[in-house]
Amino acid sequence: MIRETIVTTVDGSGKVHLAPLGIIAEGEGWVIAPFRPSVTLDNLAEVPFAVASHTDDVRVFAGCLTGRRDWPVVPVHGCPVPRLEAALAHTVLKVERVADDGVRPRHFCRVAAAATHAPFTGLNRAKAAVLELAILTSRLDMLPREKIETEIAYLAIAVEKTAGPEESEAWGWLMQRVKRYFAEGSTNSPL
Repeated sequence: MIRETIVTTVDGSGKVHLAPLGIIAEGEGWVIAPFRPSVTLDNLAEVPFAVASHTDDVRVFAGCLTGRRDWPVVPVHGCPVPRLEAALAHTVLKVERVADDGVRPRHFCRVAAAATHAPFTGLNRAKAAVLELAILTSRLDMLPREKIETEIAYLAIAVEKTAGPEESEAWGWLMQRVKRYFAEGSTNSPL
């Protein structure tokens, strides 16, 4: 199982980095597998802790992928890494071991602490659609344009039918990035 989260890490000086990452269930713990090169990877080497913030605010996912990384964080008691302020819950992850890999080293983590901060009030199809578009956006250079356009057309239905202001804003940010990517680097037909 992969759980989509906002992972916070810090470097040796305490500078915070937020990244949307799918963490992988592994027994009683979780695996963080950031791509090489990445700030998350560097930070885990310096400070072997991460906090997985579980949020339903999809603007954070979209924002991190579109240059909007300045989301408020708050300290976590007993942990050198803060959590996302907008987290409904968080999990503190302590790196126990690393399986090196040329593309995606796997950081095997144990759960050091967890807490709930706000209630989960239900599902919204637009939130899921924005999350899927965020994942597509993170892989623009890996996927064929036709697949991306087909997926966007399908996901847009849920956004049109069920989005609130936050989901609409996040969708707009991601679509701007997709359009800019294709305008700058693709010879295929525009979206």
